[in-house]
Order: sequence, then C-alpha cells, then structure tokens
Amino acid sequence: MKYLKVIAFTHKQIDLKDLGKFVICNESLESSLESVRQKFDIPEIFYIGTCNRVEFVFTADQNLTNEFVRDFIQALNLPVSDEQVQAFAEQVSIYEDVDALNHLLRISCSLESLVVGEKEILAQVRKAYDTCRLAGFTGDYLRLIMNRVVKTSKEVYTNTAIARKPISVVSLAYRKLRELNMCTNSRILIIGAGETNKNISKYLKKHKYSNFTIFNRTLDNAQVLAEELGGKAYGLDALKTFKDGFDVIITCTSATEPIITNEIYNSLLNGDKSRKVIVDLAVPNDTSPEVLENNPVTFIEVHSLQEIANSNLQERYEELIFAERIIEDNIQEFKPVLKQRRVEIAMREVPVKIKEIRNTAVNNIFADEIESMDPNSREVLERVMNYMEKKYISLPMVMAKDILINNS
Repeated sequence: MKYLKVIAFTHKQIDLKDLGKFVICNESLESSLESVRQKFDIPEIFYIGTCNRVEFVFTADQNLTNEFVRDFIQALNLPVSDEQVQAFAEQVSIYEDVDALNHLLRISCSLESLVVGEKEILAQVRKAYDTCRLAGFTGDYLRLIMNRVVKTSKEVYTNTAIARKPISVVSLAYRKLRELNMCTNSRILIIGAGETNKNISKYLKKHKYSNFTIFNRTLDNAQVLAEELGGKAYGLDALKTFKDGFDVIITCTSATEPIITNEIYNSLLNGDKSRKVIVDLAVPNDTSPEVLENNPVTFIEVHSLQEIANSNLQERYEELIFAERIIEDNIQEFKPVLKQRRVEIAMREVPVKIKEIRNTAVNNIFADEIESMDPNSREVLERVMNYMEKKYISLPMVMAKDILINNS
C-alpha cells in the first residue's frame, strides 16, 4: 500500500470558515484534479468534500513532504494567497501507506466525523469516488481500496452500536430548529437540492411542515424535491426577485461564494423586520457575514453544532473501540488481497505469451511434422496442447498466490 496517499483538511486542524476555501465546485472539479494529476504524475485520484472535511485520496510514488503539499495546493488553483498556502500546508494532515488506508476506513465508518455514528459519510465518500471514477480519474487500485472501505463500513455499522439512535449534522441542525417551536405552516425556503437538504426536508415533512419553496441551480432537481414536499420550485436566480416572504431559510450548496448576500436577503424580506431563522449547512457558508451583522437572525451552522457533537463522542466511546478492532482486522485481511491483485495484473501477459509460443510452434517450427500426421494424431496433439496451455496459464498464478498467502 506504499502508493496510497491522503491529504486531508478537516475541522480538527482548520477552522470551518477557512476549510471552505478548499471546497471545489462541481464545475471546476475535473480541471482541478487534472491539473494536479498531470503536474505530479498521479495515476489515480478522487476528491471528498463534506461539511467538515476536504480530502484528496490518490496514488503516487512521491513522499508527502511539506513542499509537496504546498505545491499540490497551488496546483488546485484555489482562491488562497501564497501566505495562506504555506499556513495551510503546515496545518494539513497527511497519510501514507497503511496509515492512509486506516484513515480512509475511519472516516467512512464515521469515527473521524464531527458527529460519530452518522452513516451519511459513507454515502458521501462513495458518491465522491463514483463521480471521479466516471470522469476517468480512478482505476483498479482505488477500486480495490473502495471495495474494502464499503465492506469495513458495513461491518462496523452492522456489528457495533455506533450508529444506534443515529445522529448526524442534519439531525442536530433539525433538533436546534425544533427547539425554536416554529409553526408547521412556517414559510420555509430551501436553497440547494442536494443530499443534505433532502435529508433535512425528510425531518420537516415527517413533523408536518408543509410550506416549502425550493431554489436550485438546476431547476429539474428543484422540481423533484418540490414534488416530494408539495412545494414550489425555482431556479437559483429567482432568489433575487422572490417576494412571497419567508420565516426560515435552509441552505446548503457547493458554491464557493455566499449565495445569500445582504442585498438578496433584504430583497427576500421585502420590508419585513421580524427575526428570521437561517440554517446554513454549507462549507463555506452560503450566508454572507453582512446578513448576520445587519439583521435580526437566529443562525444555525455546522460550527455551532460542535458542542453537541463532542457529547455524542463521549456516549459512543466504547463502540469506538469495537469499531477500531474491525478496521484493524480488515486492514490485515486486505494486505494479501492487494498483493494477490498485483500478481494478477503482473501476470496478465502470461496467457498471451503462451499462445504466441504455441502458434510459433504449430505454424513455424513443427509445421511440416504436424502436416504429415494423420487426422487422429493431429486431433490428439491438439488436445494435448490445449491441456498443456491451460495448465501453463493457471499453474504460475496458483503458485504465486500460494507463495503470497504463506508469506503473509
């Protein structure tokens, strides 16, 4: 596993507001990854971006030095200055080899999440991987890694109580929202139709909230969510002219700049001076700081959920121990699997070479002798060669696997 690398920016080392600078929007993801892939000759890579972490999982020969990380950040063309790049390079977490696999397993089992036990993280990691796989950024090596990630995560969630009475950032945000005792006919604007907003919408619908308006960059996605909630759907640009009023804004988009500017917020208020609620689960925040400075707002964001998350961690401490054992067992199981796959790939040429040898023997070296044989003899020879060919192809593979297993 010496080629597996992870560069991680997380809530543990970097303030969530700064973390937002590393979020890559969908429109520029492919160009950013292609840039680092070409500069550092990286065969496979995928990007994970959640509400409390941004990570790059890739394969490479290079060691992850401070200089490499700094150059890596610069190659992503992020909106950060050279001074910030240096500061962030010193705060970043780096993992290589077995440590990289262990880290990837831990985050997928939610052991490194802001809220330990939330299952959403596995879905987020899988979706991140699939996005990059479909774009051609991953190959056989990371496919094996992800198979092990999914297997391990399912074992942890099935065989431990770490996700019992599951708590997530979404459920914590909803809990905070419920504490405000809003009426079920409160006017709720939902900005963004991604997984996070879909999940919080399920809580709202379950508890009989019914007055929804959805805004999304892609109108079709807004319409799908609006249909589920019995609400109205608009494109994101319609925020500028919406005049039907609101009581709550729930927002989570992948935008790198604030969606709710002071100008748009005042337009949405349309003269209403009463206190409003904003639930902002985006990183970076979709809400401009000016909105909070100039208006009476009850603001719920990811950062404000940290205290509840810390309490959740203490409650699940014993389950963490069980989960870590499952992770360690899977790492040990995976080592010979990875070695075996490397042998398989290395020996892909064996069948081709054996067929070439056979064709040369039959059509050139022994062509005259074979031609002089009677049909029955040629048939027997053909059967013997077929038998020998199969054995010569399978035997080296079996022997190599046995050697790997015995040495492991």
